[in-house]
Amino acid sequence: MKKLFLSFFACILSLSLVLAQKGDLMIKSGDKGFYLEHKVVPKESFYSVGRLYNVHPKFVASYNKLDFAKGLQIDQKIRIPLTDTNFTQQGNSGTPVYYKTKDKEGLMKVSTLHNGVLLTQLRGWNKLSADEIKEGTKLIVGFLKSKEMPSVTITPLIKTEEPVVKTEEKPIVTEPKVEEKPIVKTEEKPVVKTEGKPVIKTEEKPVAGTNTDQGYFKTHFEQQVRKTPLSKEATVTAGIFKTTSGWQDAKYYLLIDAVQPGTIVKVINPTNNRAVYAKVLGEMSGIRQNEGLNIRISNAAASVLQITELDKFIVKVNY
Repeated sequence: MKKLFLSFFACILSLSLVLAQKGDLMIKSGDKGFYLEHKVVPKESFYSVGRLYNVHPKFVASYNKLDFAKGLQIDQKIRIPLTDTNFTQQGNSGTPVYYKTKDKEGLMKVSTLHNGVLLTQLRGWNKLSADEIKEGTKLIVGFLKSKEMPSVTITPLIKTEEPVVKTEEKPIVTEPKVEEKPIVKTEEKPVVKTEGKPVIKTEEKPVAGTNTDQGYFKTHFEQQVRKTPLSKEATVTAGIFKTTSGWQDAKYYLLIDAVQPGTIVKVINPTNNRAVYAKVLGEMSGIRQNEGLNIRISNAAASVLQITELDKFIVKVNY
């Protein structure tokens, strides 16, 4: 009977802590990454706060540079780190974490500020039909994973995205077939007729041969070059940002200053000549973590380029 009473009391205490956190969870950004702000209420400890937000209590203390042994004080404001353990930007369920837009911030800017989260995810979570957003709009940018917090499920997300993925993958399947057929035929003719034609066509083959997964945006790059000739080629210092895009749909992205978002850039690993075609999401400036870097490429693009360095590495860009 005593154990039953203690279990009931613990449930009541957990519920009261949840109810004490008024308002939506608003994401914030600092020099250590993303976090939530929590105001301590009576009877709260590092352990109860840790359970509430699904983060180790000692990590909460070290993250806030507090003495774990001294505990917490009522009305004290502490930062709750958002990590891979308790925060996700995939799927469609959990406790929503919001971001309030500022002046002239569209959906692309919101994506850039929050780990390059997919625009289709943002539209699905927030039921948006356009990428233009009014200042002060609260948008879901991810979900807190915690058994102690109320959870929601946004059902339209999966249904609306499936047909988009299937139709966008078609160009990737059909494009190699068009390129392979002429290569086979021209290799049969050079000995008999002219040696000029095979030389031109075989120069294209090594690019495809060294990297068969250059990405969905390759055809867009070729169309872009037809309209505007290449004007920039540089060797730059690069880093990586995490995103769920590219692993299945071969859509690669990058961040770079002074280049119009939507521009397709050819990125080459000079150590092995592997290349991918990536779309510009936004700029690098104004973010402390980007100091010392010229660009950041998505983790899927880095994998195709066979990049092994996680901090800094050298690539060539052409656009």
